[in-house]
Amino acid sequence: MKIFDVAANREADRVTVEKQGITYYELMERAGNEVFLWLKRNFPDKETLFHVICGQGNNGGDGLVVARLLYESKYRVVLDILEDAGKPTPDFTANLKRINKEGIKYNNKQIDTYGDGKLVVVDAIFGIGLSREPQGMVKEMIEKINHSNAYVVSIDVPSGVFMDRKTEFAVKSDAVLTFQQPKLSFYLADNYKYIKHVEILDIGLDKDFIHSVETNFYLTDHLAAHKRYRPVDVFTHKGKQGHALLIGGSYGKIGAVCLSAKAALISGCGLVTAYLPKCGYTIIQSAFPEAMAITDGEEHITHINFDFEPKAIGIGPGLGQHPETQKAFHDFLNRYKHQLVIDADGLNILSYNKEWLGLLPEDAILTPHPKELERLMGSWSDGFDKIEKMIAFSKKHNVVLVAKDARTQVVYKDHVYINASGNAALATGGSGDVLTGIITGMLAQGYDAVDAAVFGVYLHGLTADIAVPETGMQAFTASMILDYIGKAYHKIEADHP
Repeated sequence: MKIFDVAANREADRVTVEKQGITYYELMERAGNEVFLWLKRNFPDKETLFHVICGQGNNGGDGLVVARLLYESKYRVVLDILEDAGKPTPDFTANLKRINKEGIKYNNKQIDTYGDGKLVVVDAIFGIGLSREPQGMVKEMIEKINHSNAYVVSIDVPSGVFMDRKTEFAVKSDAVLTFQQPKLSFYLADNYKYIKHVEILDIGLDKDFIHSVETNFYLTDHLAAHKRYRPVDVFTHKGKQGHALLIGGSYGKIGAVCLSAKAALISGCGLVTAYLPKCGYTIIQSAFPEAMAITDGEEHITHINFDFEPKAIGIGPGLGQHPETQKAFHDFLNRYKHQLVIDADGLNILSYNKEWLGLLPEDAILTPHPKELERLMGSWSDGFDKIEKMIAFSKKHNVVLVAKDARTQVVYKDHVYINASGNAALATGGSGDVLTGIITGMLAQGYDAVDAAVFGVYLHGLTADIAVPETGMQAFTASMILDYIGKAYHKIEADHP
């Protein structure tokens, strides 16, 4: 799904009004109605009290529509209009007349404490056009919202969140109901404290325009992932499904390469070989009998040599950073130019020897967590700066970056793909090792580097989404990702056109 900037969002509204022969007022009614229907589905209890807080722009106009529809449906409604939040727009003013006609009272300016768990604050103060920090009465109201015990729903964006720079102060929303296309700010680590959940509501904006808009930013939802999915050919065999080689492990860290190797096979490739030190031989043969094994060195890898042609290689999980291992890694990069995934200690070794980045094969996939990424490319000031630096790094070194985070970002040159699957259960040791194996397995099956990274990250996250209702967040482990890959594929195949 395309991620739009402010200009594209506004142009989508303009084109829709023009082509569908409607007014902006009618488009506002459409948006407000979709928010109302969402609230009605999620809070059917008529004892729920909705406190709708509006600015005077078009976002506030959406809020007025919501307040009116809730009132007409016999919900309890409290309405506040913040006169310091922008000048009244024509469509806001038109909706305010309808509020007055209905006799809805407003401007209490206090957050109610009615009913434990039955208060919902609807934030409609600012939209995507915010250009300055909230001040005065508006800031005071946002602070009241953030210190209330209410469930907070923001219309389109949490008030105070900027679309193009770092946000310092904003409404902390439990749910953001945004319109038609996602916004980049929602998926940046700086803004996680303001946004717990995002729902994208279809308000019927012109589909031809949406299809024609060029953007470099995409959200990998289930539809985007399904487009990259390659079903298994019914006439395939293990030779056609590809051979993956996983290189890693050292004394005390054999589990990492075991997880990666097993993930590669479970992701669908036909053959897996694990390359590891001798201290891990019995472990890999016992824990993962389907894998073939090559050993080198006693407690760490000292040389990397093999006499077959794997379709893809993943290197780094549990590898360690012994000087002999670093030299072996350097020689490996000099010698082999297969499709490659580098993770963990492979990334750390690269960060200490940045000149070796020039040895990477084209479209190598690097899968750093935040600290590994910082060691590779330097620090960043905020989420927008981070993306710019990742794009520059990817273009300079011709690599695919998989920046692991709560919303993992896959960056390939100018294009950024933000993953929508997964949850906090994945914040557990070994999760990244499994992801390395999954992506390596995708490459072995014939996926290109970007598809392998984007689809592999989505599949990895989907396992946790399926598992958590059964396992809970705390009890979920990296090994459970392996257990749920099959169920994740079942879900993908069920939804695949």
